[in-house]
Amino acid sequence: MRTLTSLLGNSQQLDGGAMFGNAPRAVWAGWLTPDAANRVPLACRCLLVEEGDGRRILLETGIGAFFEPKLRERYGVLEAEHVLLDALAAQGLSDADIDVVVLSHLHFDHAGGLLAAWDGGPARLLFPNAQFVVGREAWQRALNPHPRDKASFVPELIALLEASGRLVLVDEATPACLPPDWRFHISNGHTPGMLLAEIPMPGGPLLFAADLIPGAAWVHVPITMGYDRFPELLIDEKRALLQSLAAAGGRLFFTHDPQLACGEVLLDSRTQRFSVTATQATLSRLAI
Repeated sequence: MRTLTSLLGNSQQLDGGAMFGNAPRAVWAGWLTPDAANRVPLACRCLLVEEGDGRRILLETGIGAFFEPKLRERYGVLEAEHVLLDALAAQGLSDADIDVVVLSHLHFDHAGGLLAAWDGGPARLLFPNAQFVVGREAWQRALNPHPRDKASFVPELIALLEASGRLVLVDEATPACLPPDWRFHISNGHTPGMLLAEIPMPGGPLLFAADLIPGAAWVHVPITMGYDRFPELLIDEKRALLQSLAAAGGRLFFTHDPQLACGEVLLDSRTQRFSVTATQATLSRLAI
């Protein structure tokens, strides 16, 4: 038996215009309410998968608390403590109990939680017993970032991962450290080589959508983020995956949605528009 649990990490507030690209404020403000500084609330949600053979697999680690106070304020991180570690503790676990961490890509809001909370000293890697699964192209991007997204990577983290001896680079093939019934999709619209994990479930698969579809609002096909490298490509990738999920009764897991953890994908045959239904705010050791 396999169980799924959603875990919240540190939360953020980021500029709504950046999060919704070329969509006007009059549209996106109806989905996420901005504050006086035009920032919208965002989660950094992770997924804990506990396999029947005892393996514990964590999909992403959120932004964590590695930023020094000045940068924490700049990037809208609300909590100084490492919230994901508290969420693991609430499940009776610590970072040392995780066997595999799957990282869709290495932007700091998805991988920063690998680092211990800032204390004024050198960066320190957590999860001492885990293998770190990263897409090969995403890894190369982190090693040689483009000036446009260079600030999204943490050089100290990349060096620590490389030195750990536990880095597993993959293309689309499922590595031996993961269950053989998992599969991956590669997406390039947000950042080259983003790795999207698909987990089989009764009735249809669950896709960890990462930044291809960070929340329910982004299920609308034309909606992209200002952070996306190739918005038109992302739209094509999104449409294809949503069509596949809708046909299979599949579900999306949202990492940045402040309210929803997941929902089933629906396609309106008349309008050809996608939406999510049967939404859940949390998953608590959902058995499949």
